[in-house]
Amino acid sequence: DFEKAYDSVDWGYLDDVMGKMSFPTLWRKWIRECVCTATASVLVNGSPTDEFPLRRGLRQGDPLSPFLFLLAAEGLNVLMEAMVARNLFTGYSIGGQDSIRVSHLQFADDTLLLGVKSWANVRALRAVLVLFETMSGLK
Repeated sequence: DFEKAYDSVDWGYLDDVMGKMSFPTLWRKWIRECVCTATASVLVNGSPTDEFPLRRGLRQGDPLSPFLFLLAAEGLNVLMEAMVARNLFTGYSIGGQDSIRVSHLQFADDTLLLGVKSWANVRALRAVLVLFETMSGLK
């Protein structure tokens, strides 16, 4: 489970992901306008404070937020697939002779990482998770 999932997404990272996924420039501009103009106010003793700009995160209850969060989480999927493709991480084998290897499963803000028991896998996972946190703001 990502810690404070919606609150932590870095907007620049989200725009980079959309760029890598070939989202049209106009679409990305619209999303930036929706996300980057967010403001908030806090109730103190029942009275709202002045509005202040938000610098990261996705708004709870916004219909776009689940979709945008999935785009942000896609970065972890890409990193894990790259580690497996380069034989730096070995997934868990399922089945008999024609087995498949599963390295990770993702659903919404939940991620399950699966692999053989080895120090190489531990080091690879640590590297992936640190890199993903640095890029996305998610941990």
